[in-house]
This record gives sequence, structure tokens and C-alpha cells, in this order.
Amino acid sequence: MPEFAALTVLTDEVFGTVSPRLYGHFAEHLGRCCYDGIWVGRGSPIPNWNGFRLDVLNALKAMPTPLLRWPGGCYADHYHWRDGIGPSRPVRLGMSCGLQVEDDNGLGTHEFLDYCKQIGAEAYLAGNMGSGSVQEMCDWLEYCNASVQTELVKERTSNGHAEPYGVKLWGVGNENWGCGGHYDADSYGLEYRRYATMLQHVDPNAELVTCGHNKEWNERLMDKLRHHAFLVDHFSIHRYWVTGGSGTAFSDEQYYKLLREADETEDFVKETRAIIQDAVGDKKKIGIALDEWGVWHPEVRQWGEDAVGGDLNNYEQACTLRDALAACAAFEGFHRQADSLSMANIAQIVNVLQAPIRTEGDAMWLTPNYHVFAMHEPHLGAQAVRVLVEGGLSLPDGSPAVTATATTKDSRKAVTVMNRHLHEGATVRIPVEGSAKLLASDRASDENGPDSPDRVVLREVGLTPDGNGWVLELPPHSVATIA
Repeated sequence: MPEFAALTVLTDEVFGTVSPRLYGHFAEHLGRCCYDGIWVGRGSPIPNWNGFRLDVLNALKAMPTPLLRWPGGCYADHYHWRDGIGPSRPVRLGMSCGLQVEDDNGLGTHEFLDYCKQIGAEAYLAGNMGSGSVQEMCDWLEYCNASVQTELVKERTSNGHAEPYGVKLWGVGNENWGCGGHYDADSYGLEYRRYATMLQHVDPNAELVTCGHNKEWNERLMDKLRHHAFLVDHFSIHRYWVTGGSGTAFSDEQYYKLLREADETEDFVKETRAIIQDAVGDKKKIGIALDEWGVWHPEVRQWGEDAVGGDLNNYEQACTLRDALAACAAFEGFHRQADSLSMANIAQIVNVLQAPIRTEGDAMWLTPNYHVFAMHEPHLGAQAVRVLVEGGLSLPDGSPAVTATATTKDSRKAVTVMNRHLHEGATVRIPVEGSAKLLASDRASDENGPDSPDRVVLREVGLTPDGNGWVLELPPHSVATIA
């Protein structure tokens, strides 16, 4: 008889509600993410809806895509929103992460917000603090959200949208400790207070996001904001995973190292929560916005462990089954921290870094990352509860090979269970009846491509009753959701 890993769903131990915002995405004007990724222009021979690739649009709508952050990233602190409205769009120098491109501003505010409506995503706009001004950001907020008949509202109406867009989420700068101006935490804190005060005057219902960094920065920033907590709704942090070696030619040790690094993201969230709590206590509920996260392979970076260096490409990297499993590990932590995390945005949505979707010419394919997001859909809006895992395989470091997360909603349960073992299959007893959506492949390094778009895909598998529950056979390096 196989050694079971037995799962018990403890429905009375609730972590919090899994906000759909925890399954958010990030679209930066970087490489081929926005231009040639989601946007091809209205005159493109590639089938499109008002300039947006129709195949990508439909895929994002189906995934689903609850939240989308734009236009950066580092690009945000060079972006001037007025360049992207009206019939005449100037060509500007687009700059982000060491890349310089011609930006014709065809994809602007109206286009982006209309796209969000089409795919069912909430919009999250990142404002320009680095090269912009308080007035510029306030004007953008007014242009998007105001209903009073000001000149900006009249201009929005003349550009085709009489009703306010009602954008809730506004980032006040991005990585201002680095590419957003190399502020120190004290200086940024003072600037944030000024920006946030004026933005609240324009729209008191806007949710404002301040820019965090590492432990030292976060402590100093919260010290500056402790008496102004009413100005902060979300506290942004970023975490990229860089210790897993090559995107495809990784060792067993590097495979496990990447999954551990994904797990450790939860520790960063807990550390940040403690800093916020120490500064403001119960005076204000400030959510943690992990608004950039994911795998950043050494082939497309010049910094960090194993970086290749030299000229960068357009930040387009391998998107393998291992990367998707790392995302699964992160989602387990997101669910446990559902009461602290207010949003999370994987970097990035098309072509760049840990993308769910890739394009090449008129070809489009879904990566394993896409399928991981799709299979977690039953958890959105549900209550995250504790899962007890007993028995089963162990990993080389002695930790359990089988891990899981579960949610409940309207008396229904959903369980996502992962076998992290690289080489051995796992037998899992699950207290949920139904069929499973399984993501698996022969090798953890397998990925999809234009000539093999279905190498790694979801497939339905059955569960076997055994008198004490239902049994699922999980291949090595695989994950399944039973709802």
C-alpha cells in the first residue's frame, strides 16, 4: 500500500477572505509587454479589439484577471498621462529597467481603462512622482474620477467618456528608493504626505498606495507616517525570486531552492505587517500590496545570484512548470496572509518575466503560469482555511513534499494540493469529492511555445473513493485543484 499524505480541512480555522485582488497582474511599458503584447494598434493585421490583441484579450478574460496595474514599474516615473489622451499623441522616450524605446502613446488612459472593463479587471494606476508633480497626479485623478464639470472633466468627455471611470487604486510613485528618484525613506515619507493630502482632496474615496522596500526603509517610512496613517490605504512591497539558477537548465538543488524562496515571500509579508502594526497599531487598517512578485531568471538580469550580465533582451524568459509551482507555493502563503495582504500583482502579464501569456507575431500561447492562475479561480472571494497535512513523502531537507491550501464558500470547499517532490509521485487522501484539474508534465523544465502550445496544460483527472475519503495520485512536480 502507498504511504498516504492525508489532508484535513479545518473549516473553523479561518485566515481571512481571499480577495480577488490577490490574483492581480502587472502590465508595464517594458519590452513587449504592452506594445506587441496586449496592444498591436487598430491598424494591425492581427485580429484586435480597438487595438488590443483579441486572442490575448479573450485569454485574460477567461483566466480570469481581477486586477491590472499600469503603466509601471519604473516606467511610471517617466510617464506623463497627458501624452496618452486625445487624438494627437506625441512620441516620447520610454524608459524602464535600462531599456529605451520610442513610445507613440497609442496605449493611453482611455484605452487602458476601457481594456480593463473588457477583461473584467479592476484598474490600478501607478502615478509619476519621479519626474512629475503633485499637480500632475492630482489632475490625472480628477480627469479619471471627477463628476464636477471642470475643464478636465469636459476634456475627458470630449475624448469619449462622459462618466467618471471611478479608479480606486493609485500608486504614489514606484520604487522611489531606486529608479523612482533614489529618495531616502525620510524624504519620500514627507513627499508622500504632501502628495497623498492633495490627492485625498481631489477624491476622498481613492485608495492610495505608499512605496515600501526593505526592513530598514519600511521602518523609517512608517515612522514618518505613523501620525498620518489616514493618508495610507496600502503599503507596497516587491519580491523577486532569483536563487533558482537558469530558467530551464537547473539542478535538483536549484529546483528546491526556488520553491523555498517563493515560500519565504510569506515571511516578508509578516515582517512588513509587524512594522506597520508597530507604527500605527489599530488606528488604521493598512493593507500590504505585493504589487510586483515572481521569478526573475539570471538570463534576463544583470544583478543578483548567477546573473549573466551583458546586454539584456526584452526581459523575455523561460516560463516553465517549475515557475508555475513556485507561484503555487506563493499562493499558499497569500491565503494564510489573507488578512494582511490587500493585493498582489505578478510581474508581468504578457511576454515579460513570469508571464501567463506569450506572443510571437500572430501566434499566442499560454504558459504554465496561466494555468496555475486559472486553476485557483475557485478560491477567489472565498474564506481561506487551514489545511492539516499528515504523512506522505518528504523532500531532501526533511520538509513535507505535499502541501495544500483550501477555501470555503457557500458550503462548498476548494482544495489546491501540490506535490513538490521533483522525482517521486505522491498519493493524497482528500476530504473533498469531485474531479481534479491537474497541471503536470514529464519534466519540471517543460514549457509551452509557438510550436508546442499544449505541452503543459490542465487536464481532468478522477479521484478514487477508499472508504475514508477520496484518493488522488499526484505525479512528481505537479499541482491539482479539487472544487
